[in-house]
Amino acid sequence: MKVGVVTDIHGNSPALHAVLGELDNQDIDHIYCLGDMIGIGPNTNEVLCTLFEREDISMVTGNHDEAVLALLTNDEYPSSHSHAREHHQWIADRLDQDFIHKLKRLSRIISRTIDGHSILFTHYHIQPNKLTAPISNDPFSRIVEPSLSHVAAMFRDNKEALICFGHHHPVHFFNNERTIYLNPGSLG
Repeated sequence: MKVGVVTDIHGNSPALHAVLGELDNQDIDHIYCLGDMIGIGPNTNEVLCTLFEREDISMVTGNHDEAVLALLTNDEYPSSHSHAREHHQWIADRLDQDFIHKLKRLSRIISRTIDGHSILFTHYHIQPNKLTAPISNDPFSRIVEPSLSHVAAMFRDNKEALICFGHHHPVHFFNNERTIYLNPGSLG
């Protein structure tokens, strides 16, 4: 099975369409989107429409997705995102209401076994006791400097052969004898 991984689209519809066009020409069986579909860029509804209308894409939520949802559902907004609150409100005010329920249904992690290999798809590392914590509790771990030792230490309790994540926008590709750690870098 051939999979594609994208992350951190951040409301950039032209970039999403360009990458999907490339992936569609490579006989990809399934695409995993690792969160932050919205936030920063202005094309929120276009990006979500593209992602949700395709049956070959699975998604997890990221911190921007969840922060916007918190505003829309009257949940506590994360104080760590106070610098982005005005922008998140701008996105929330323009979000097609049909996407609220769809975004709320998404998980923070997807675990799959593909061709005998265990794979974790997530926006970023989350402590097991914070998997269901509200975004106001900052469930995603702090970004670490990209290196094999830092990423391996962060995911030390995970046993997957491949861990795909985003959140930190530069590309990461590290591996040791046990795990490959892949961040394809920000799309948007």
